[in-house]
Amino acid sequence: MRSITFRRPDDWHVHFRDGAAMRAVVPYTARAFGRAIVMPNLTPPVTTTAMAAAYRDRILAAVPEGVAFTPLMTAYLTDGTDAADIVAGFRDGVLTAVKLYPAHATTNSQFGVTSMTAVAPVLAAMEKAGMPLLVHGEVTRADVDVFDREARFVEEVLEPMLEDFPALKIVLEHVTTAEGVAIVRANAGRMAGTITPQHLLYDRNEIFRGGIRPHMYCLPILKRSTHKVALRAAATSGEAAFFLGTDTAPHMRHLKENACGCAGVFSAPTAMEAYLKVFADENALDRFEAFASLNGPAFYGLAPNEERVSWVEQPHPVPVAVPVEGEGEIVSLFAGETVGWSPAAAA
Repeated sequence: MRSITFRRPDDWHVHFRDGAAMRAVVPYTARAFGRAIVMPNLTPPVTTTAMAAAYRDRILAAVPEGVAFTPLMTAYLTDGTDAADIVAGFRDGVLTAVKLYPAHATTNSQFGVTSMTAVAPVLAAMEKAGMPLLVHGEVTRADVDVFDREARFVEEVLEPMLEDFPALKIVLEHVTTAEGVAIVRANAGRMAGTITPQHLLYDRNEIFRGGIRPHMYCLPILKRSTHKVALRAAATSGEAAFFLGTDTAPHMRHLKENACGCAGVFSAPTAMEAYLKVFADENALDRFEAFASLNGPAFYGLAPNEERVSWVEQPHPVPVAVPVEGEGEIVSLFAGETVGWSPAAAA
């Protein structure tokens, strides 16, 4: 039986939603991770420092008693974002970063950026303040194939942005392509990339295995196996530019299993098991701590967590769904299956 001990990890990309759903899902992230970057795409979106502070309070109220967990807040970038407010929130320690959603790219992104020219003053202010920009890297034009949206974003938006704002720190969130990996590598130091468990585990065939599988539909969408290979190589390389970001995205079962289902994989309950499987399969467990616990804090200028956690290669079953009071249930990654790793305390 293999085992591994490493510093308590952090999740650099989570969706908590709000209300009853938030209260149901926060404990899964809080028990597994010391910190998490919280996405701002609520309805209405978290666009100001004051809204981020209020949302942080609601999250903290949902953390189980006795669990030490720090939510790191972000603001939703719009064409009308107030640069002074955002930078003040960063300097006051309320905001950690700003999130750029191209308009209509994913869940609740209809308020997102329609013009890079419109947000240029905000990006310039962030660059001067040293505030990171987190990017959902997809173009959203109807003429671009959904499987090509990230590669086109890299070429059409990200490369010019890097040139126009040479000191701006940028995270390409949930990297899904070899092109995304390449641009992060080429700009390591000022750029980083988060990688999700589903994009490391699966290619696009998984969406259609045995029929349409709505719980495997996410945005950016799963890609060809060649891209999965590139992602696994990046994640397990030990390179400082790549780190853990689940993009865990809870949606009610009835909204996923729907004629027009929501995009998102809810991975929080089994994210660690998923990542450990990948690193074990790649014979890279010796580099897991860098990916899960060290690279992210280093990029954000934070100290790594001091607490150590241990996991063992011991199977355990995964519940079929997570209940949400008054709203239904959420189906998680590996729902109803058996996973191969367990926290050592549960061994």
